[in-house]
Amino acid sequence: MRISARADYAVRAALQLAASRSDGPLKAEAIADAQDIPHKFLESILNDMRRGGLVLSQRGGNGGYRLARPAESISIADVIRTVDGPLVSVRGVRPPDLSYTGPAESLLPLWIALRSNVREILEGVSLADVASAQLPAYVAALTDAPKAWVNP
Repeated sequence: MRISARADYAVRAALQLAASRSDGPLKAEAIADAQDIPHKFLESILNDMRRGGLVLSQRGGNGGYRLARPAESISIADVIRTVDGPLVSVRGVRPPDLSYTGPAESLLPLWIALRSNVREILEGVSLADVASAQLPAYVAALTDAPKAWVNP
């Protein structure tokens, strides 16, 4: 699985908004500076997130962006899907729409299992969890294995 720069930036921007919820709307420039995200790219991402119902925008001198709902009710999967589409696809196709033959036939259940695990993790972690550094125990446990931190 590959996380695009767009998805990474969107999650980081959403986390910045989650961390500063009580401070009122944040300007895109402030989010871009705080997270080292190219400003123009961030504006496009924030527009997608606004259209997707994740953020609200307010114009004017005190304007900016804020989360549309509590950070506890927005999963990391919500953010990624809003800016990038499906969490797992193969050549741009969702796994249930694929078919294989011969020795490749068991690839389909493998892709479905992969999608199931990705969903379980990304749908089970909210912006609030990450912003407060309180990952669910089952997610944190996955990082305990030494091989989790090593590229093969």
